[in-house]
Amino acid sequence: MGQVTLLGLGNILLSDEGVGVWAVREVARRFRLPAAVEVVDGGTAGLDLLPYVEDREHLLVVDAVQFQREPGFVGWLEGEEVLAGGGAQASLHHLGLREVLGAARLLDRAPREVLLLGVQPHSLATGVGLSPCLQARLPAVVAEIISRLTAWGYPPLGPAEPGG
Repeated sequence: MGQVTLLGLGNILLSDEGVGVWAVREVARRFRLPAAVEVVDGGTAGLDLLPYVEDREHLLVVDAVQFQREPGFVGWLEGEEVLAGGGAQASLHHLGLREVLGAARLLDRAPREVLLLGVQPHSLATGVGLSPCLQARLPAVVAEIISRLTAWGYPPLGPAEPGG
């Protein structure tokens, strides 16, 4: 069990709605991370994610969020903003995330710090893969993730092993 969970949320069958999943997969594909960092493709799992949230030092969630900004906009929500939606319209998974965090609190096992890296989607059309707009923004999203992990004291150990 890691001290940090990097949790990607989203439905990869609805183009940019799956940006959280695509982003954490890209981090895992490109970087060798410390053992304390657990990368989780949470998809649309909801309460099944509780074991990946409980007792963590840090929880970094990546998801599509309706910030009402230009497509590809990247913004952070933290702490209670994650539970409240922070003025941004919640993603399709926000309710599930809120329930998971609420359950962890009831069990007195909530993560110490919760951050949500939200990305404004361009397209929510049916289809696998990101829109060209968000595909172009993916390196910036990955850089934000790596920057946050580094700030928490968990920088990548190097590039991922080829084929690993």
